Amino acid sequence: MEKLIGFMLFFIGLGMVIGFLIAENVILVVTAGAFLLLGYHLFCH
Repeated sequence: MEKLIGFMLFFIGLGMVIGFLIAENVILVVTAGAFLLLGYHLFCH
């Protein structure tokens, strides 16, 4: 179950990064980075 949640969070973060390329918002970048790191950690460990 952790792998599935990590996989989803990673791609949510990836989508947010793509969204950041359209709209520049500092909070969005921090949230996307946190989702990417958390998703990677949960999926790979």
